[in-house]
Amino acid sequence: MTEHALSGQETYDPNRLLDTLLEKMNLKNDAALSRMLEVAPPVISKIRHRRLPIGASLLIRMHETTGMSIRELRDLMGDRRTKYRLSDAQGKPKPAEVSQQQPGGGQPSHFH
Repeated sequence: MTEHALSGQETYDPNRLLDTLLEKMNLKNDAALSRMLEVAPPVISKIRHRRLPIGASLLIRMHETTGMSIRELRDLMGDRRTKYRLSDAQGKPKPAEVSQQQPGGGQPSHFH
């Protein structure tokens, strides 16, 4: 199984973040944490074992439920990146979508 890019960083430690959340929210275990964050318990397990990165939506959920800043949460997990880079493929239409569009930006021709 391949690891995600963030796990290659020496400072990356999702367990530190998860353990801090358990302590801060007075939760007994990862099952309680998964209920608080409204994710399936295997998600927390996969994050702990570095098989799944902490995605943006989960990070936002952690922020909303704890009141901790995104920067603080990222610092706890050891994410020291200051910028995120999108690949060239992200945000561009797939070739099939482009070929299906009509001339004139997708507007039906009777509007021209």
